[in-house]
Amino acid sequence: MTPDSQDFWFLPLGGCGEIGMNLNLYGHDDAWLMVDCGVTFAEPGNLTDPHVQMPDPAFIAERADQLAGIVITHAHEDHIGALPYLWRRFRAPVYTTAFTAEILKRKLMEFNLAGKVPVHVVRPGERRQIGPFNVEWLSITHSIPEPQALMIRTPVGSAFHTADWKLDPAPVLGPAFDAAPYKQLAAEPPDAMICDSTNALVEGHSTSEAELYNGLKQIVENAEGRVVISCFASNVARLKTLMKIAEDSGRQVGLLGRSLRNMVSAARASGYWSGMPKFIDSFDLGYFPRQNFLAIATGSQGEPRAALHRLARDNHPELTLEAGDTVVFSSRVIPGNEKPVEALIKLLQQRDIKVIAAEDSAAPIHASGHPARDELAQMYQWVQPKLAIPVHGETEHMAANAKVARDAGVKQQLTGFNGDLFYLAPVKGVRRKAVATGRLGWDRDALIPVKNEAVEAD
Repeated sequence: MTPDSQDFWFLPLGGCGEIGMNLNLYGHDDAWLMVDCGVTFAEPGNLTDPHVQMPDPAFIAERADQLAGIVITHAHEDHIGALPYLWRRFRAPVYTTAFTAEILKRKLMEFNLAGKVPVHVVRPGERRQIGPFNVEWLSITHSIPEPQALMIRTPVGSAFHTADWKLDPAPVLGPAFDAAPYKQLAAEPPDAMICDSTNALVEGHSTSEAELYNGLKQIVENAEGRVVISCFASNVARLKTLMKIAEDSGRQVGLLGRSLRNMVSAARASGYWSGMPKFIDSFDLGYFPRQNFLAIATGSQGEPRAALHRLARDNHPELTLEAGDTVVFSSRVIPGNEKPVEALIKLLQQRDIKVIAAEDSAAPIHASGHPARDELAQMYQWVQPKLAIPVHGETEHMAANAKVARDAGVKQQLTGFNGDLFYLAPVKGVRRKAVATGRLGWDRDALIPVKNEAVEAD
């Protein structure tokens, strides 16, 4: 199954009909372009299947000589995490921005791939010819530095691939959302818009990252003992906000968790952490005055090996929490993680540690990185694609996204699942179950087939 010079196809192998684990293919003129290569994780409590899971890339691995390149839109695990596991099956060049390249470099070192993978660093706004595909990187806002949407053009058709996004006028880190490049797309217009559906069931507009300062600062200022705030490690803007709150509240910050340290290291190398105060040395954490201390910790999803879980069980090697200390969840609970998060909160409360969750806070202390319905409608109205293809969501999310597109004036909508082949040119349509799909899991340094379903989102 190979596209000819008159064909332009879209083929998701992961992330369509599920949230997370994205792997997308575009086909044209005997060539393929991969967009993202992500992982997901087994549901908490699943002790049978491997913890790390990813799409089975058999279809494109068998056609590796036709793979022109791999574009990574941003550095979240569900978009970049599978690349070190799978790259040897493709051996294709990788294209991404500087911050994402820094994160990827650290991952490749763990797999003895440092210096072996050709990584081309592109600038936001740049255009590159990758085989028969002309790719334009468009800055957008999300919950990680340098997220990019893509405009993919061929001589016979084009596609606007949103990846993960939101409309944030004050993202704290990086440029504010600029509508101009997206309004300009309507002049073409794109043959298809492949769009994030994560929050398509949510009314209104997402919360701006900048709106979190007041709520989080109030919590920190009212706390009498130590404060530990847990958030997604990849949200460098949130980390920057917490650093500012600590400074304004007379507290110093300690980092708890390897992924947090890696993100800060990548942000510093990419120029996103200049002028920030130093962290408390890990050896000094346990001796620092309680009222002058704020820790940022991994583990907001109840992960048993993360820093917050070890603090709750009082077996963290560097810090012990006491009655009267405060733990803040500056995150939302990913579907499927409700039970481990509830268990974690109970462990903390049993030790008389005050717990504040985002759902229970009067002021916003977490902001989603995905668009709610008003944002989806606005983007469809700006871009005016001929066809909407919702992805990055389960069935109900994609159906809701399709309805928003229809109400916004998009004439045609197509929904589907991994393995469905979407025809974008010369005619539009879909061939169901055109390609066999599945999952691989990392088990004892080897990839094995996985049967179960798991979901992850940021």
